[in-house]
Amino acid sequence: MEAKQLREMSPEELAQKRRELKEEIFHLRLRRATARLESPMKLRQTRRDLARVETVLTEKARQGKAG
Repeated sequence: MEAKQLREMSPEELAQKRRELKEEIFHLRLRRATARLESPMKLRQTRRDLARVETVLTEKARQGKAG
């Protein structure tokens, strides 16, 4: 997911996306621990997507305070 797409989402949608990504990371970590994770890159990509979502949420929060 690109940051451009995330910036077009509302803060509520971003919060929902953050919850979904955190849950997905939990499941991927569980699969990795039980040696059932087919693609280790999926975990890395999901963590990066979560970081993008949190970055955009922070940007929107700062815009709200400044504006």
